[in-house]
Amino acid sequence: MIYILLSISIAILAGLLMTRVLKPLKLPSVTAYLVAGVLIGPYCLGRIGIPGLGFATMEDVENLGLVSDVALGFIAFSIGNEFRLSQLKKTGKQATVIGIVQALTATFFVDVALLLFSAASNGKLSVAQAITLGAIATATAPAATLMVVRQYKAKGPLVDLLLPIVALDDAVGLVIFAVSFGIAKALGSGAFDLISIIVNPLLEIVFSLVLGALMGWLLTQLEKLFNSNTNRLNMSIAFVFLTTALSMLEFEIGPVTVGFSSLLVCMMLGTMFCNLCPLSDEIMEKTDRWTSPLFAAFFVISGAELELGVFKEGTIVLIGLIYIIMRSAGKYLGAYASAKATHCNDTICRYLGITLLPQAGVALGMCVTAQELGAEGELIRNITLFAILIYELFGPMLTKMSLKKAGEIQPMSDEVKNRRKINLENANQRKEQFRGTGE
Repeated sequence: MIYILLSISIAILAGLLMTRVLKPLKLPSVTAYLVAGVLIGPYCLGRIGIPGLGFATMEDVENLGLVSDVALGFIAFSIGNEFRLSQLKKTGKQATVIGIVQALTATFFVDVALLLFSAASNGKLSVAQAITLGAIATATAPAATLMVVRQYKAKGPLVDLLLPIVALDDAVGLVIFAVSFGIAKALGSGAFDLISIIVNPLLEIVFSLVLGALMGWLLTQLEKLFNSNTNRLNMSIAFVFLTTALSMLEFEIGPVTVGFSSLLVCMMLGTMFCNLCPLSDEIMEKTDRWTSPLFAAFFVISGAELELGVFKEGTIVLIGLIYIIMRSAGKYLGAYASAKATHCNDTICRYLGITLLPQAGVALGMCVTAQELGAEGELIRNITLFAILIYELFGPMLTKMSLKKAGEIQPMSDEVKNRRKINLENANQRKEQFRGTGE
């Protein structure tokens, strides 16, 4: 217990200090947290083996998995707040079309490129591995995107469209992955399992949305019992914990496996809450402040999880580069074409696809499932980890650049600059007075 608390505190402190170190480069805080995680992870300071200084093994990192699970729950809860009916009437159709098209296009691009590589590589990559990686290409990381939007207080049509699309990625990705992975397994066994290909993923989506909706309605009813915003905040936090825990349940009914997606469940919790509770805006704002250190720890832990060992194998690097290039092209061109088709403005068409590049948690979950392919699954895992390493380090920077180019990250106003300058001058004066008193 002491070691876990020490590890969490070291993770948060390392992340915060790294934001100061990288401040001259004007990088997003997410990138600084990830770099801090790499530095205190098993491949850097962790190798020294001093308890508390870093994570000596991947097992040490995995021991903090609960922090990541809870953080993802709050991230999904916050994204659910973007699904307000008033907003969906304006962007719902566009977000749905773009969300589906960009995911399918990324899968198509990666599938074609890797299948061609499979045919030319003399067995270095099988057809099953190629189509599984194509399905993993659908996933976009909501956490990194949300953190960049929050840090720079980005606002505008692009952000209004981006967050719902990122949330929809989970549902679209689940279906595409289930179908593709079912085909991949069938190539090995020679038998198609329609239940695992179609029934299970659809049930997972439906049950996740139902559970989230039920918990959201219940939260709204219980909020009415309290007049204090502090108690309402406590209730909201407790419900995110409870909903995250319930989403980890899994049970079987005959041949059908019933499971839940924690991202979808907590997203629906936030969606119901923001549409039913008249005080949701104020409570969500307070929740966002409470979760700041939790998110910092989450991204540092994510950085420590990145496998630097994947760089050792040339085949993984080569296939990983093909995957990254083709997925990026698919995301960008799919978003561009569908945004044009749904009459989005030129700025959204130009920059939306770039903001969809970050990839992490959902993709990791998919490659864990891919381990069922045995030795072939291990290669899929390593290629995915290589891609995640690149996307997580550079994705937030590209998202920031795109939002800035789109005019949705506003430069600091003269009023704020003057206020900060005055505060700094006052602080320096107090220091001088303190020194004079000491003498």
